[in-house]
Amino acid sequence: MPNAMVSYDAVSQTAKNKLLQAVLYLNENERQLVEHACDYAFIKHDGQTRKSGEPYITHPIAVATEVASWKLDAKTIVSALLHDVLEDTGTTKAELASEFDETVAAIVDGLSKLEKIHYDSYVTHQAESFRKMVLAMVKDLRVLVIKLSDRLHNMRTLGSMRPEKCRRIAQETLETYAQLANRIGMNPVYRELQDLSFLYLYPKRYRILEKAIQQWRIGSREKITEILSALTTQLVAFNIEAKVLGREKHLYSIFNKMRNNQLRFSEVMDLYSFRIVVNSVPDCYRTLGALHSLYKPHPKRFKDFIAIPKSNGYQSLHTTLIGPLGLPIEIQIRTPQMNEIAELGMARQWIYQNHTNDSANTAHIRTHQWLQNIMDIQSDNNDAIEFSQNIKDDLCSNEVYIFTPQGKILVLPQDATPVDFAYAVHTDVGHNCVGAKVNNTLVPLRHKLETGDTVEIMTRKNGTPNPTWLSFVVSARARSAIRSRLKNMDRQDAIALGEKLLQKVLQDLLPEEVITSEKLSEKYLTDLQQNQTSFEEVLYNIGMGHTLPISIAVRLAELAGKHLGENVRLSPIKISGNEAGNIHFPTCCHPIPGDSIKAVLTPNQGLVIHNDGCPHLIKSPPEKTLDANWDNIQSDLLFRTRILVTLRDGQGLLATMASVISANQANIASVDTPNRKEDKDGFIDFIFEIQIKDSNQLEHIIHDLQSIPHVCKVSRM
Repeated sequence: MPNAMVSYDAVSQTAKNKLLQAVLYLNENERQLVEHACDYAFIKHDGQTRKSGEPYITHPIAVATEVASWKLDAKTIVSALLHDVLEDTGTTKAELASEFDETVAAIVDGLSKLEKIHYDSYVTHQAESFRKMVLAMVKDLRVLVIKLSDRLHNMRTLGSMRPEKCRRIAQETLETYAQLANRIGMNPVYRELQDLSFLYLYPKRYRILEKAIQQWRIGSREKITEILSALTTQLVAFNIEAKVLGREKHLYSIFNKMRNNQLRFSEVMDLYSFRIVVNSVPDCYRTLGALHSLYKPHPKRFKDFIAIPKSNGYQSLHTTLIGPLGLPIEIQIRTPQMNEIAELGMARQWIYQNHTNDSANTAHIRTHQWLQNIMDIQSDNNDAIEFSQNIKDDLCSNEVYIFTPQGKILVLPQDATPVDFAYAVHTDVGHNCVGAKVNNTLVPLRHKLETGDTVEIMTRKNGTPNPTWLSFVVSARARSAIRSRLKNMDRQDAIALGEKLLQKVLQDLLPEEVITSEKLSEKYLTDLQQNQTSFEEVLYNIGMGHTLPISIAVRLAELAGKHLGENVRLSPIKISGNEAGNIHFPTCCHPIPGDSIKAVLTPNQGLVIHNDGCPHLIKSPPEKTLDANWDNIQSDLLFRTRILVTLRDGQGLLATMASVISANQANIASVDTPNRKEDKDGFIDFIFEIQIKDSNQLEHIIHDLQSIPHVCKVSRM
């Protein structure tokens, strides 16, 4: 209970009074507990001051007041008051647990840095402390909420620090803590941390931009009022009850847009956005229709975060309208519940697990998955620096939303590949991945996924991740799991696997007399010695995925001709279409089953399959160009190719051509009209990229397109 003997100085008493006012939503016993914790922290920090000269206790009180603004529970506020007690005073965790309870002691311990352990470098020390905080956060999300409130107050009062320290703290805040705030939906904290980091990283640009915004605000008042009136009038006309609010973009967001798009301030048109709050989800979509009939929408700037919420629970319809004088008008449409989440975040709902709507449930599930990923990364990797970097990389990535064949949505970092997707499904699926289909089309494993893609992973039992995957995976979970599996893979297991893979390839590609020739074996071993390696190392590298077994077959064929006088031609390589990532189908010639093909052994890519007549084959070294045949193609696999259709212009021709292609059971991936603007003599070229099974299907499509009136020529590209 509160200690009546505690006497506060004027500054600290003012801070305490502000806190007590902020916790009035708690009951009487809880408020007394908060006051007791405040007195306890005051005594523990007695005599300590901040860089500014203020009593140190003003900092934990300010952090607790920030936590209280989120209407969190009493134990969170108490932990915020005590968050520096273990680190900066002689207090022990056991003493704290005795005075309060185990929960408070555990939260405070999770927030404390590892000050008493010696580390070889500052970077390692920081990484270990960050890992400790993140793992404590996984157990109790309140650790992160307090840490973010702590960082926010430190950033607000950073001016008393040395400039170089200010910049270091600001950079860390921008890259890590702002992203953590965004990840759990603490949106006001996210935006303020970004702006404060911007202030200390680029102070001159901050002040120039701040002044420019003030001038723009004065000059745009009339225009904003006009648009606001037009939006309100349109909603009344459609009988939609709504609140129309306006909001300026925050400074860092504007600066980032100018930097990324190389724009001057005068060229940034969307400095202001309008938020429309309506009563229900159906009203959101009615509002969208009403506004699209008022101003023309920008076709490429619409996002439906209601149907597919962001991973932090955010929901809204986003659209951009082309307003008066061609000005873009950003609109966000949401319900009151969605607006509350957008403004206050999901942190409180997650902590209390008080999920009152589908968005909260979805956000809780995705947050649980994210926290589980962190635990998986930790179990896969004991290196604190690598662990910290993996977490930070994931936080800084934009997201894509990918579907499983069953319709489940997985959230992955931007530029994620099928391998990232496989590890997101399950670690074993990732380890056993040998191929992938995206939207029912076979793709290389390094293919970049886009929002809306449906991905199917092909696996084999007892698979092993390929080390080359590390060059293109982007998710922390995939990268950590691959490294862990490769590190733990026994050398003898790798050699045994390499021997098995090599034996199969040699049997498929080389004559038996070459494989069994002792003389050739001796020549090959001598060749390895001259290159300062061994056959065991070759097998190990094959087993680990560093070396393609086909390259060994090529080398043996070369040695047979050079030393034995026997020119050996490898048997054609069999291509089934469902190989792992070491087989690639390039876009230069779009090979499809039925084509005459060649395989080119390419460094860092494996085998690249080309049509026999592809111009790129001329540039390939003859000794690296191998014969190849299609073999046992699965009936459900689709391959991409392109056709050029030249025709005289007329109405409905595009629809007719699309119907012909569809009638032949092919999918249209894209359509382009490269000479549409030129339109010479009334002729138009259409380039269709289509998904088909084989060359026979393509011949039928070309034949049927040629039978359409106005079509002059159809050819494969």
